[in-house]
Amino acid sequence: MDSFELNKIMGAVLGTLMFVMGVGFLAEAIYHPIEDRGPGYALPEPEVAAAGGAAEAAPEVPLGVLLASASAERGAAAVRKCQSCHNFGEGEPNKQGPNLYHIVGATKAHMPDFAYSDILLQQKADGQVWSYENLNTFLTNPKAYAPGTKMTFAGVRSPEERADILAYLQTLSPDPLPFPAAEEAPATAEEAGTPAESAPGGEVTPAEVTAPPSDSATPTAPAAATDTPSTTQTETNVEGTPAAGGAATQAPAATPATSH
Repeated sequence: MDSFELNKIMGAVLGTLMFVMGVGFLAEAIYHPIEDRGPGYALPEPEVAAAGGAAEAAPEVPLGVLLASASAERGAAAVRKCQSCHNFGEGEPNKQGPNLYHIVGATKAHMPDFAYSDILLQQKADGQVWSYENLNTFLTNPKAYAPGTKMTFAGVRSPEERADILAYLQTLSPDPLPFPAAEEAPATAEEAGTPAESAPGGEVTPAEVTAPPSDSATPTAPAAATDTPSTTQTETNVEGTPAAGGAATQAPAATPATSH
């Protein structure tokens, strides 16, 4: 291949590239968007839902009610997640966490040979004990209940599962601590089925009941009718003496009607 043919090939390649570039510039010039050329159609923005009132939280079930229906068998299955850090048998050694035998009703930091967190040692100095309520709150969120605790467990979110765990922990004692009384949550006015109205002062008063009209009400007696005369009064023209001015005055002679 001589240099002339090579030059032709290179020229063809360069010409093709220049043609492609020229077509690109031409297309950009034709289809380039033109801005600020009169009013345009504003696309609707997505509507942001107005922040409504916070939904009413479901009433919290009292712990005593949950414990009344709790199951120690389910609790024994639920604490399997804790067995990697805790022992539950009497006399068993501590692990990464302390032994939890006879924990219900015991004072905080009850194991003498375990290095507890400072917050638990402080609570023990304050005389706090592991009541059912304290254990339930601790199991819900350990870090929130005892800030600075060494326990890395995130907590048990289900109230029913926590109640089952507490029921199992109750059995780990020679003298089990009774459950707290099962007190039902107070019912609202709607749940009780009693209609109520809001008084002007913000007080809630029972709805007023309008009494139906009594059937024994005595109707008002009509006014006494005026007696209508039964006999037509007879008028008799009596000739009188002419008065001054020449006019004769006639007086009717009235006959009283007889009332029957």
